[in-house]
This record gives sequence, C-alpha cells and structure tokens, in this order.
Amino acid sequence: MQNIKNIILDYGNVLFDIDFSVLRQSLVELGIEDVDKFYGHRAQHALFDAFDKGIITAGQFRNEIRKATGNGELTDEAIDNAWNSLLIGVRPHHHELLHQLKAHYRTFLLSNNNEIHYNWIMDYLDREFGIVGNTMFFEKDYYSHLMGMRKPDNEIFQFVLDTHGLNPKQTLFIDDSPQHIEAANTLGLQAHLLAPGDTLPKLLHRLGYDI
Repeated sequence: MQNIKNIILDYGNVLFDIDFSVLRQSLVELGIEDVDKFYGHRAQHALFDAFDKGIITAGQFRNEIRKATGNGELTDEAIDNAWNSLLIGVRPHHHELLHQLKAHYRTFLLSNNNEIHYNWIMDYLDREFGIVGNTMFFEKDYYSHLMGMRKPDNEIFQFVLDTHGLNPKQTLFIDDSPQHIEAANTLGLQAHLLAPGDTLPKLLHRLGYDI
C-alpha cells in the first residue's frame, strides 16, 4: 500500500460479524410488515437513519417499533433482543490485526451505530475480551450516533479528515457498503469494498500489506 499513511475502517462485517438475515427474521417475528422496505443493508426507513445519527433516543426508537408492529405491548427487552440479534461478534484474530496496523499506520474506526447496538457491543467487548470499547485499537474510534452524522453523508468523512489533518489520497477506507465506498471516493479517499465472503486480512494482502 504505497503512499498510504492512514487507514479508516468500518466495523460491521469488516471487523465484527453481523447477519442481516437474522435481523430480518427477528423483525418479522416482532410483527413488522413488508420488512424488506422497512429495513435493509442498502435502504431503510428514515427511523433508522435518525437513530444512527442520535437524533432520537433508544426510548423513542422502541416506541416507533411498537407503532410499526401495531403492538403497544412489546417490551423494551423484546425489541432490544430483536434489534441486537444481527450482532454476532469480532472476527477471529482481528484484534491482533488492529494492533499490527496501528503500529504502522494512523488508524481510525468509523461506524454507523446507535445507542442500543453500541451498548450491546461495549458490554460484549468487556465480557468477552476484558476491554473497554475499541479505543485501544485506534488513534480514534468514531460512532455515528455520538457524532450526529452518518455514512454515506460526505460531512462525516470530511469531519474525520479535517479533525486529524488527513490527506485523502494517503488514506485507505474499507467498508462493506457500496454506497459508503462511493461517497468516500468522491472525496478522494482510497476506498475499497469488502465484499461478502472476503476478509480484511485477504484484502490488505491484495493491496500490498503483508500480514
């Protein structure tokens, strides 16, 4: 990876496995009709964008899910369990990989996230690895709901670039969402899609980083 000095990584399905098919089934079981229009990897109801940006609280999110299902009796626990069902876990050996990358590059995490998923992940990292979040692996870890902006909006990429004085031409960005890659490319980042079935170590190897 000649001329690359900085690496910005997505979280879900880059470092941490998520399964949208499990979430789809969970939403169906909650009572969501036309679930594919309601929530998907590439497109979703405005409710989810607002939650990702921290515009609405977890309580407001749950109330909107109750409205969408037509079931005002749904408990917070039932909604949270369904919403968190797509969260699987950190990919094997990826924490070690992050330490290696941090030793050679300025590394950053840029994740579309929300209050409920974030709390689950923080608890999981503590429970499974005895660590407090992802801070140790990056110069800075960013989460959309704490920033008030989300990918693929240009402003979130520009914020990270400006805050840390990053040259986009010297910055590698890896994400599993095509729309995020497209946005990053418009700003001049060296953006690469991590496709289903691919892995971060394999992609980095193809790009010239020998792990």
